[in-house]
Amino acid sequence: MVTEVFWTDFAKSELKNIFNYYKLRVSSKVAHNLIEGIVNKANSLDFQFKIGQKEDSLLERKEEFRYLIYKSYKIINWFNQDKSRVEITDVFDVRQNPLKLKRQK
Repeated sequence: MVTEVFWTDFAKSELKNIFNYYKLRVSSKVAHNLIEGIVNKANSLDFQFKIGQKEDSLLERKEEFRYLIYKSYKIINWFNQDKSRVEITDVFDVRQNPLKLKRQK
């Protein structure tokens, strides 16, 4: 089953922040490659939307959040059955305090 992969504004904003951080501190090429890797990993959800582990820190929410890992980033997502799409809600650096994960909109 092919499913649309939809990026929320919050997740897009996080991608932009990651890109800008690596562009400033390392190089534009490294930033581009990192973002491309994250997006490609997320796009694997178009055929397998139930892959990834459940996100323990978001279990109290009504959505069943799951995550994929790319390098040191969690790609937080859930399957929106009403819209038949996987929604990427956050890209979270696992080196941060896990409690910050609850900040997503």
